[in-house]
Amino acid sequence: MSSNQVNRPNMKLEVVVFTVSDVDRTKAFYENLGWRLDIDIAAGGYRNVHVTPPNSDASIIFGKGVTPNNSGSAQNLVLAVDDLDAARKDLSDRGVDVSEIFHYAGGPFNNAVENPRVSGRDPEGRSYFSFASFEDPDGNLWLLQEITTRLPGRLWDSPQADVATLANLLHETAERHDYYEKTHGEHNWWDWYAPYLSARQNGSSPEEAAVTADRYMEDILPVLSK
Repeated sequence: MSSNQVNRPNMKLEVVVFTVSDVDRTKAFYENLGWRLDIDIAAGGYRNVHVTPPNSDASIIFGKGVTPNNSGSAQNLVLAVDDLDAARKDLSDRGVDVSEIFHYAGGPFNNAVENPRVSGRDPEGRSYFSFASFEDPDGNLWLLQEITTRLPGRLWDSPQADVATLANLLHETAERHDYYEKTHGEHNWWDWYAPYLSARQNGSSPEEAAVTADRYMEDILPVLSK
């Protein structure tokens, strides 16, 4: 992967959209998995539910009127995990019917061979080669793929902001925080600054970053007040 990423546009896989038959049932399923509920909005015959797996940069959307009527279930939605046993146990503890660990006879995702799934971990213990699977109530199929070591070149370089850019971003953060400070109780300014700056540096708009910082404060204030 080239180290010169400064002039390239960001192009991140952000969302996968799929069809469900019962929105409330599916929403409850994913909330039970501990996935974050980002959005649940409805208007007329339209509903958009947006949830995000723990520590994931990509999310899923489902609802009413968000996919064509003839859409089928999604297959092989992949969740990268660093400990397959722990991930399976967490799902099982939440009442999810998760498969036993398996590997593919012809290599990851090779369904071109007869009986592609082989019971047990990859015999060589390789990163990327061991899996488990589960389905949501509509048959949307998720794969847990154990990744313990990333292949070379699979991590993007993050260009560092220059001093002038960082100064402008800090000034913007202070201005955005000013409104929050005037409308909320006593708090540590740095607790708001950190999620705002992080969100902006990861591509969020100022409005989106402010929402992220506000949500973070809502989550930590009860903890800090104990």
